[in-house]
Order: sequence, then C-alpha cells, then structure tokens
Amino acid sequence: MEIKNYIQENKNRFLEELFSLIRIPSISSQTEHKEDMVKCANRWKELLLEAGADKAEVMPTEGNPVVYGEKMINKDYPTVLVYGHYDVMPVDPIDEWNTKPFEPEIKDEIIWARGADDDKGQSFMQAKAFEYMVRSGKLQCNVKFMLEGEEEIGSGSLYGFCEKNKELLKADVILVSDTSMINKDTPSITAGLRGLGYIEVKVTGPKADLHSGLYGGAVANPINILCKMIAQLQDEDNRCTVPDFYKEVIELSQDERDLMAKAPFDEKSYLEVTGSPSLHGEKGYTTIERTGIRPSFDVCGIWGGYTGEGAKTVIPSTAHAKISFRLVPDQDFNVITERVKKHIEDIAPKCVKVEVIPLHGGYAYVSPLDLPAYKAAEKAMQKTYGKQPIPTRSGGSIPIVAGFERILGIKSILMGFGLGSDAIHSPNENYPLQQFFRGIESITYFYEEFAQLMKK
Repeated sequence: MEIKNYIQENKNRFLEELFSLIRIPSISSQTEHKEDMVKCANRWKELLLEAGADKAEVMPTEGNPVVYGEKMINKDYPTVLVYGHYDVMPVDPIDEWNTKPFEPEIKDEIIWARGADDDKGQSFMQAKAFEYMVRSGKLQCNVKFMLEGEEEIGSGSLYGFCEKNKELLKADVILVSDTSMINKDTPSITAGLRGLGYIEVKVTGPKADLHSGLYGGAVANPINILCKMIAQLQDEDNRCTVPDFYKEVIELSQDERDLMAKAPFDEKSYLEVTGSPSLHGEKGYTTIERTGIRPSFDVCGIWGGYTGEGAKTVIPSTAHAKISFRLVPDQDFNVITERVKKHIEDIAPKCVKVEVIPLHGGYAYVSPLDLPAYKAAEKAMQKTYGKQPIPTRSGGSIPIVAGFERILGIKSILMGFGLGSDAIHSPNENYPLQQFFRGIESITYFYEEFAQLMKK
C-alpha cells in the first residue's frame, strides 16, 4: 500500500492517538504538572511500541524523563535518531483561547490545541511515518527515538543524558520535526537555528512597598529605574548597546544575502499573521535577515507593583524583567550572557540594587547543504510538494541541536512542517491537517531516499 492510501485509511486513528497526547497538560515550566510529564512520557512509550519499535522505555534523568525507542534491523544499515519533545508551553492568557487548550478540536481542517504543532503534532508525524515504513516492509534504516520533556525550559537534563548514553544514541543523523516552512505551498528546510541566552533582572529599592504620596520623588521607584535601564539597551537603529555584543557575528557576503533574498516574502501576509501595524527591526537588514542571520534582543516580560483592579498608590519594592537574546553562529551564549549581565550592572544607578540571574541558553546551529541526509530531505519534500524546498535559517532556537553535535558528534536535519500562522507559544495554537498528513508522507520518502544515498 502506498503512503497516501495508508494515511487516508488510518487518518482517524492517527488523530485520536495524537489527541491522547495533546490531552495531557505536559507543561514543563510548572511544577504542578510534574505527574503529567510522566504520564505523557508513558503514553509516548505505548505509541512507539504500537508503531513498531522493538523496544521502548521511559528513562529517568535529573529532571523530566526521556522516552527512548528503537528498531534495529541490520547493523550495516544507516541509523536515524529521531528527536522530539513532549513538553509544551503554558497556556496563559487562558481567556484569549477560542477553544480549551487541552481539548483538541478540528475546525476548518485545522487542529486547535496546545501542542498541536509544537511539538506533539510534529513529533507524532515521525511516529506514523515510521509505522508505515515498518508495516509496509520498506524500512531500510535502523531507527531510534529520543523524546524529551524539557525543551521548552532549555533541555537542561538532556545534555547529561546524552553524555551518559553516547553508545545508545549512536546514529548517522538526527532527524528533527520542530521547525516551520515558509508557507503551505513553499516547502523549505531549516538549515540554521539561532542560539539563545535568557536572563531575569530584579531591581530592588525600598524594603517594602511605600506610599507614593509620602515618599514619591524622594526614593527610587524600581519600576521607573528598570524601564530606564531597558531603554538604554537598544539604540535608535534597534541595535543592542551591550559592548561587544556583535563582536563575533559573521557578516554574510552580498552573494549570500542575495541568495537568501530569493526566498518568497509577503509583507502583507507577514503583518496579518503577527497583527503588527508595520515591520520593525535592526536598520540595514531585511526581515528575513533580521530573523535568520542577525542576533536580536527582547524583553519577554516585565512586572512589579500593583496591577489589580482600581488604584493603589504605591512605590513598589521590586521590579522584574525577563530578557532573551537570540544569537547567531560564533556567538557563545555563555560569553554573551556575561557581557549582558555586566553591562546591566554597570548602568544600574546606586539608588537601587540590581541582580541579574542567567536562566538558560544554547548555541546556534548550521547544517551543511551537501550532507546526504539534507539531500534526502530535499528529495523527499520535492516528491510531496512538487517543488524543490528552499534552505532557510530560522529565527527560533532549539539549543539541544547544537548540543547534539558537540556531545554526540552527529549533525541534525531540521525537517519541519509548521507554519507561521500556527501560533506556537501563543493562545490558539493550531496545526493544519494538510501539513500534518504531508509531513507523514514526506518523512516516509526521507527514509527511502536516505537509505539509497547511504548505500552509494
């Protein structure tokens, strides 16, 4: 049976199995969901065994468990290690959802739920493509699965897991479906990811909240100070002002920038997806360049004082901000984090106490376009979509991908099928059924093409 027919005959089962994962609120950043993490890992174990894995197990780590599965056909065959994650982002603000985030619904041929795309939907495509290859007798690769529960909080435990299990995880390539395509009609393969640094800043003034009439104008307001400090971290050209922030950034040649410019970009559609009134970013670069080859600097959250209903006239004791900076190849997140920390401490006035807390980070990653696995992914997507996929560099980060190369010595192929409209990390996350089914189809072709290329 051909893959398209197999999908058609089994699509309802596929969706119900996926929904059994989505219904588990596996939010890794919230401790009240610790049991849900284990529950989701065990459900993944069941699904891998049902799909055809010879063995699958839930393996402990210092944090959330890793689900490992494998089907080893022949030691002389190439081995593909499939990576994905079963943890999801929090659902706040809940009142902006049009559906219940953990009760998946299909409307207008789209799955609406937290994790529909990132990464339960995309990881599950891998399981179903594997299932087809096993049941059809077409699988000519050894396949291993590694599904973690901490990607959304930095994959902290997975680095140690990889160090301890290098032999178990040996493979020729790591296959990842956790990225996006340019649009539903323009296939693309992510050939690069930005790195990441993430910090929290705490500004402390008085020992307790003070009456803003009795003390206003006489003592420092931590929120005012924090806002002034943040305003100093970017200039009028939207460049980060931290000394040496760009020191290691590699400037692409004009030929390379011209090649990137061939990727289709529709400003109107981009603005419709974001809901922003206009484009904004570092002067001298296009939107594609700003999100692919340039670092960025963003405040992700800021809070302090009274934010409830009505008025409460206080000078708050503390103010907080969470700040992320996306990084490009050759920028070491540890070095950049230290530079950012020092600069924030240097510009802090003496009327407050400022504490900078590094939270997590990761390196950027680039995949060569001449790898056999890249060529296999290219041919696979061309079969499905009828056109050659475009190599792109993603603005997002999957820090562990660079970690895989450093620890395991294995390159990764980022073969994702998400869309910019999928609202990952936001209310109303969604995933079109067409992308879900085309992803399964393309991944089966990848196995066929990769096996052939590795035999040559």
